[in-house]
Amino acid sequence: MKDLTAAYWNSRYLKNDFGWDIGYASTPLKEYILQLENKETLILIPGAGNGYEAQLLVELGFKNVYVLDFAQAPLEAIKKRIPDFPEKHLLQKDFFEYQGQFDLIIEQTFFCAIDPVLRKRYVDQMHQLLKPNGKLVGLLFNDPMNYDRPPFGGNEPEYRELFSKRFDIKIMDPCYNSIKPRAGKELFVIMQPKPHP
Repeated sequence: MKDLTAAYWNSRYLKNDFGWDIGYASTPLKEYILQLENKETLILIPGAGNGYEAQLLVELGFKNVYVLDFAQAPLEAIKKRIPDFPEKHLLQKDFFEYQGQFDLIIEQTFFCAIDPVLRKRYVDQMHQLLKPNGKLVGLLFNDPMNYDRPPFGGNEPEYRELFSKRFDIKIMDPCYNSIKPRAGKELFVIMQPKPHP
């Protein structure tokens, strides 16, 4: 398996080498975002890549949208594409080291990009980053996909076992509104952190 470092991801973004980038906010997340009302919600999008969900949120008037990626290239791309995106909200950080508290974290192709051996750490870190009444909302691939390189897949029973230790799983259902290439391969999830021990 490749060493999934910041340099590795930076290189892939600079070469435009990521097949899961669809060029816009994916339909399931767009429909979820469109029904959000509180424009002051503190939102984090980790491993955001080109940040189309962040762009949509900013266009809708959300004030506290933060994008986190440890590769510089996608953050530079966001800055160019969305000139009024606050620079201090573009976080070039390691997700696993980052500290903060958010009302909402949006998961979009970040979980599938990290080495599967880090999935338990991902769950623990998501739990730390959410306020007690916060939500982790997003999409998980419900498909075996790859074992040697991202995107790494998985399945619902595996995810339920993984997340249920730290989260109350409110929704984990097959998407009814996936884009065609992903039809039948995505789960829409809404989870809330269980109380900290």
